[in-house]
Amino acid sequence: MKFRTIFLSKVPDAEPEQHRVLVETDKMKLWVQLVKTSEQAFELVWKLVAEEGHHSILLCPGFSHGEVARMQEAAGPSVSVSVARGDGPGSQIIADVFLQVGWH
Repeated sequence: MKFRTIFLSKVPDAEPEQHRVLVETDKMKLWVQLVKTSEQAFELVWKLVAEEGHHSILLCPGFSHGEVARMQEAAGPSVSVSVARGDGPGSQIIADVFLQVGWH
């Protein structure tokens, strides 16, 4: 058995079929997936949990609290859903970079 997890990041110019990668060892399968919308993320999680039996989902800070709750509903009660959030100064650093690259 392998630990199966996925990291999802919302990116304005993401093409989900193109912007994804699988990293695998004997003990772990890690999917890294970029999505443009929350709806794409919800659909992907529902599919991966049903087909692959994922144990964990890690979301980028771009998901709102409501979206995190909805993601937990999509994943089900046996899947851990976490959010990668930084502290105040770290969040400001990222916000500044997002402005510089035209993210928002």
